[in-house]
Amino acid sequence: MSEEWRAMSAAALGRGIEAGKICPVDLTEAYLDAIDTHPWRDRIYARTMRLHALEIAAAARGRAKLGQRRGPLDGVPVSWKDLFDTAGVATESGSLLLKGRTPEHDGLVVERLTQAGLPPLGKTHMTELAFSGLGLNPVTATPPNIHDPEKAPGGSSSGAAASVAWGLAPLAIGSDTGGSVRLPSAWNDLVGLKTTAGRIPLTGAVPLAEKFDTVGPLARTVEDAALAFALLDASPAPDLRGATLSGARLLVLETVAFDDIHAAPAQGFERALKAFGAAGARIDHAQIPAVAEAMAMAGILFAAECYGIWGEAIEANPDVMFAPVRDRFRAGGTFKAHDYVAAWRRLEALRRDWTAAVAGYDAVLIPTVPTLPQRIDDLMADPTFFAAENLMALRNTRIGNLMGLCGLTLPTGVPSTGVLLMAGPGQEARLLRLGAAAEAALAA
Repeated sequence: MSEEWRAMSAAALGRGIEAGKICPVDLTEAYLDAIDTHPWRDRIYARTMRLHALEIAAAARGRAKLGQRRGPLDGVPVSWKDLFDTAGVATESGSLLLKGRTPEHDGLVVERLTQAGLPPLGKTHMTELAFSGLGLNPVTATPPNIHDPEKAPGGSSSGAAASVAWGLAPLAIGSDTGGSVRLPSAWNDLVGLKTTAGRIPLTGAVPLAEKFDTVGPLARTVEDAALAFALLDASPAPDLRGATLSGARLLVLETVAFDDIHAAPAQGFERALKAFGAAGARIDHAQIPAVAEAMAMAGILFAAECYGIWGEAIEANPDVMFAPVRDRFRAGGTFKAHDYVAAWRRLEALRRDWTAAVAGYDAVLIPTVPTLPQRIDDLMADPTFFAAENLMALRNTRIGNLMGLCGLTLPTGVPSTGVLLMAGPGQEARLLRLGAAAEAALAA
């Protein structure tokens, strides 16, 4: 049954547990055994948590037998990006700067999902300190892209995406500061949810830029993402029943997002638009000048905070870092405090302009990533190429972070391409319901 289980969604596995057809211990052992024997194991998982996972699974088995399950994912395993604290298990954020860092307590979201009965399979590899969208990390490991192990997986939640895409976890939890959940989800044909900044507490998560950092799931389906979001948020699961695109008002953002787009992402996006229109959605197109102005300030808004948090640790031991990531951090040290404050004040005004421009629409649509993953060897051989591809890969997803939105990426059916649906802050439940309808339209 192992192969069959590993192809199922997290929600389907939960229903199997509820029906008494799947034992949580057998399920967790199947995943752990698959991890241990997988050829890319050491490129996906930094470390596994077998004993703890089986302990949680055994408790879930007992509840299932008594008809006392704690929720639809009780007993369904999960992988954790290696920046979420796990008690007694190293949490190093993909960096030798944090080598051996072992927390005494679980992070808040780890605690929430563990209490809900989800066995933790282990910690997945990631971009160093979460500061790159390509997913390369020669310091620890670079996870394999599902379509070509020698191409970039997308990051920074690279191992999180790989764990689900390669069937080594039914669900993964990552973080998104500028695209780090959505980008690897798109390049590995997964569903990825970026939550609103400040909605899910970051207690016990290694920071990158706290004003932008968010927590979100990477999954096979919108239903899985919705159930995981509810646990992370400690809120009721969004009701996806009867979701429809009929009458939905969708806006295609033409500012910045389509500049120099590759053929495949453009094809995937057009396929999605056609499916949404056929399902009854009304689709408009518009430019929003606030986006271009905000994008021009992205360097100071992100990099200055990142260096403010990590500059001292980096300069104390710079040689242990992957040079392109280290240099990107250091660029943040060139900005002055008054410029940073002025940029944030201007961004807040631009966010108000955005809100006015999209009023009346259910979601704003763009291609999740305007490019396709490049070969790892080519990126490693040319720092200039690496930097250009990194910025381009993160360009579209970063719009949602700058505008303070929540966002949901769906696979389009064209490999390594996604369609990104964005909604206002705090609108995750409505966005997930819309996403369920969009997912169904794409599958029709």
